[in-house]
Amino acid sequence: MGKSTTAALFADHGCAVWDADEAVHRLYGRNGAAVDAIARLHPDAVEGGAVSRPALKAWIAKDPKALGKIEAIVHPLVSADRAAFLADTQSDIAVLDIPLLFEGGTKDAFDAVAVVSAPADIQRARVLARPGTTDAHFERILANQMPDAEKRKHADFIIETCDHSSAQVAVSQIVKDIRARNA
Repeated sequence: MGKSTTAALFADHGCAVWDADEAVHRLYGRNGAAVDAIARLHPDAVEGGAVSRPALKAWIAKDPKALGKIEAIVHPLVSADRAAFLADTQSDIAVLDIPLLFEGGTKDAFDAVAVVSAPADIQRARVLARPGTTDAHFERILANQMPDAEKRKHADFIIETCDHSSAQVAVSQIVKDIRARNA
């Protein structure tokens, strides 16, 4: 959808940005907080002191219960990482990039929610352009997500990312509105 690019636009406006995917990378990285627990759960998923994403994907593809087990370990760690970020930030606006916000049921914990959106054909092209992503993987991603039209219904702000300039305008307006509200 363009979440990372949009998050960078918020950062350009002086907003503090936390990225859930980056937090997971840290947790899975060498000696990260999730490594030992994942190793106890599925030893083949850890290589060289770090969680192997390809090994996790293979495990998830074989075992329908694997994702739930992984999430039970990782979600509390991600929540703690997010809380530490919020406690430490000095910015007047904190932006949290959370890919599965609605699916995780945490939408109401935030002052406002912005949905980053793009037409289905653009979304598909962006995802399939990532190295190693297949049509089957893309379909699994979609199956785990709330449909875009439904997300839009729950949003306080919608940021269209068909092109960079319209996203820039939307982010600028959102930041202006929030700063005016907080003044």
